[in-house]
Amino acid sequence: MKRSRFTRRTKQNPAAEELIRLAGSLAQSSSRIEDAFWQNRLAAAINHLLAEGDDDILNGALDHLYGAGGRAYDELADMAESCCESKQLEAGAAQDVVLFAAPVLAWSRFVIPSGPISPDHLTTLRVQLQAHIFAADTKIGLADYLWSPDQLPQSYSETAQLTERLAKAALHDKDIKLDTAGLQETTNFLSDTRYLIGAAAVARGSAMFRWQEDDGSRGDALKQWRAQGGDALRPLLPACAVELLLPQPYHAAAREADRASRPYSLRAAVAFLQTTLNIAATDLRAVLAPYYDRQLEEFRIGFSMTDSTDVVHGVVWPLLEAEDESADTPTQIEAVLREAGLREIITLDHRFPMEYCDDCGAPLYPNPDGEPSHAELPEEQAEAAPRHLH
Repeated sequence: MKRSRFTRRTKQNPAAEELIRLAGSLAQSSSRIEDAFWQNRLAAAINHLLAEGDDDILNGALDHLYGAGGRAYDELADMAESCCESKQLEAGAAQDVVLFAAPVLAWSRFVIPSGPISPDHLTTLRVQLQAHIFAADTKIGLADYLWSPDQLPQSYSETAQLTERLAKAALHDKDIKLDTAGLQETTNFLSDTRYLIGAAAVARGSAMFRWQEDDGSRGDALKQWRAQGGDALRPLLPACAVELLLPQPYHAAAREADRASRPYSLRAAVAFLQTTLNIAATDLRAVLAPYYDRQLEEFRIGFSMTDSTDVVHGVVWPLLEAEDESADTPTQIEAVLREAGLREIITLDHRFPMEYCDDCGAPLYPNPDGEPSHAELPEEQAEAAPRHLH
């Protein structure tokens, strides 16, 4: 996934210099024919690095181009994502294969599950995906695991390895049993994302997704997936409120989940506080403020009851991709909060440092007086709440 990068003044090695040159040439291209020329060479260079597991060279080139500005960074990042999430195979008839993810937003007062998926549930999910998301002739292979963000591949080469394994399964319309020994433990948050991950394979040039067919559309696919796929996924997420997002190629799905999780986490916070404190949304106050490191990194929203300045809950709204101080983020946040029923919203405009609790490491949130505060539920409700509330 594309991330904000800080530049480092380091000497590039020849492989990184070649990536920088190819990405710059692609950015300057003025025709589709020339685009294809540079894309083929850039893809070959990246695929070589992925096969070697050499992410440092790729990340070094991305760091350099991010600091230089211009389109070359986007070209290299897009190609890196494409190379690690898609393959063209020559197994018999030529095949196009794409790694995909089906994100699910969830919130719960209890632990949001992640982990292995039983064969019966996996079969049901496969049926719903093939009926509503993929084109008629698409074969798919699923991993038998519901992933948390902590457990997703952490590098381009790890993503490429997962694509390779699932691609082989998809060619045979089979699923894989995931070795979970090396996966990270999942941090327990009030609201979070879970991912069903697989690969889809079709004959080269054929429609892969339902909306590529003449009678299909993204809107209809999402509607049917939420209805039918939701019934298949809910048993895996007991005691959770869930919202299904459209299954898409891996990196696009993850970015959409990042965007959608921000307003979802605010709505979940309001619903959680209403239930836990037995109050109406109108009895809550929200204070939002910008938080800076070297640049604006995120907004934090501190919730308190209207008759108190104590912060009872907090939510972090991180900036994504190209967002910066020019984006009208406070207006977006306020709109979500008002839609959730809040009437009192305070927007602070001075710069807050990225402060965290010295004891537990949790973010500090703004209170109505503009002071950084630890989010603490009243003692009688705190025991039943998730440990990490943000």
